[in-house]
Amino acid sequence: MITIVDYGVGNPGALVNMLEFIGYEARITNQPSAILEASHLLLPGVGAFDAAMQRLRASNLIPALEKATFVRGTPLLGVCLGMQLLGRGSEEGASDGLGWIQADTVRMRPDSALKLKVPFMGWADIEAVQGAKLFTDDSQFRFYFTHSYRMQCHDAADVAATYQFDQPIVCSVQHDNIYGVQFHPEKSHRFGMKLLSNFVERTVG
Repeated sequence: MITIVDYGVGNPGALVNMLEFIGYEARITNQPSAILEASHLLLPGVGAFDAAMQRLRASNLIPALEKATFVRGTPLLGVCLGMQLLGRGSEEGASDGLGWIQADTVRMRPDSALKLKVPFMGWADIEAVQGAKLFTDDSQFRFYFTHSYRMQCHDAADVAATYQFDQPIVCSVQHDNIYGVQFHPEKSHRFGMKLLSNFVERTVG
């Protein structure tokens, strides 16, 4: 079953509602046993990096997530702050991230002359790399964002998609069975529905 990890951060109910709307059975859990039984895992997140990592560690779910992801090969999707938690750390705080993606998160600092607002809140078209499983080649993808920090990947091969701000901003990552999106698929209407469907249908095997 598709399983959304509940560690007290984010809005897992919105993800369940969208998944069920497009025909998938999904559940929210804070139990290690349910994580190990999952067919797919989603790690949501909103707010500050350190607070989220502290809640995730306090939940005692990380060992189960690591076993599911690295031993069982369960596809895992980090959403919004959940994507940033997959990296090594963030300028927003001092806590270590999960370190599952060799990446660091830094604050967005556009040149003042560009008159770009941070946090960026709004819609943006994304450009996916060829072969990125969350995105189909024949589809337009436009997603809703709200963020002040961006991920910098150590290995360019982990970048699945970008959007243009003051520079190309990494908005999706893919490394083996680990995926992440900086935007909110649950707020992105038909584009978010298609992405979640791709996650379920295209990431197994």
